[in-house]
Amino acid sequence: MNKDTNSDSSKPKKRRRDEEIEAESSSSDRTLSLEENLTFSDTLVALRIMRAQFPHIDKVSIRPFILQSQLYSSVNDRTQVDRELESLRRERVLRVFKLNTGQDDHAIMFLDDYLNQIECVVKRMEEKKQVNLEVFEWFQTHVLDSKLEPSVGHEELCSLLSIGGKVKDEHISLLINAGILTRQLIDPDMYWFAIPNIGSVLKGLSQGRKEILSFLNRRKYKEMMLALLEKKHLRFSPLDMRFHLRDLIGSGHLKTIHTPTGLVVQISKD
Repeated sequence: MNKDTNSDSSKPKKRRRDEEIEAESSSSDRTLSLEENLTFSDTLVALRIMRAQFPHIDKVSIRPFILQSQLYSSVNDRTQVDRELESLRRERVLRVFKLNTGQDDHAIMFLDDYLNQIECVVKRMEEKKQVNLEVFEWFQTHVLDSKLEPSVGHEELCSLLSIGGKVKDEHISLLINAGILTRQLIDPDMYWFAIPNIGSVLKGLSQGRKEILSFLNRRKYKEMMLALLEKKHLRFSPLDMRFHLRDLIGSGHLKTIHTPTGLVVQISKD
């Protein structure tokens, strides 16, 4: 027995950690209810599981993403979330994106998923016989690898791209049209890094939030059992109820209350 214990403790720490995450992910698939699956031990576990639970969206080609607000509802310590998120960003495990929702929303996407998303966009452009596509390779190799923040200035962007080749205005336009960059409204010389094809999903995100809050506000006590609410079908969002509830709880619009019969979701009082 001692031998087994010693051999386990001698495993490399990263490998043991990956095994723990895998075990937790496999036991927390889409079949578990949100009530059984609301909080996790740390940020990476939460991210992996929420990635696996990302809803399938018809007619939209988008890789799974997680909202920062969802992490806040899933890991009890917000300081821990911010610290671990920063560490994962610096290790190039994931990227954080500022979303164009009119609110302080941030999305998190694993770097591999983001690169796959860009690849899909490039393939479509190749099929349309578009030119100047070399800029996407420059972008991945020289910009993404060295610029980890959610935004980049025009001069710095051109400087990094020029490591790959001679940069033209058409190259920048191509990155914007592909949905990989968006100009900042307050400063047109600054760009946000963006997730291609996310536009219609963001519209659904805003509409789904309104729909849930409106539904609960119409109820007598502005509350409902989580298990019942999770089963409701949303009319105006392609994202599922689980996705929205994690977001609204984490952003503070909703709160959960423990009762003898289970968790109750209630509108937070201003």
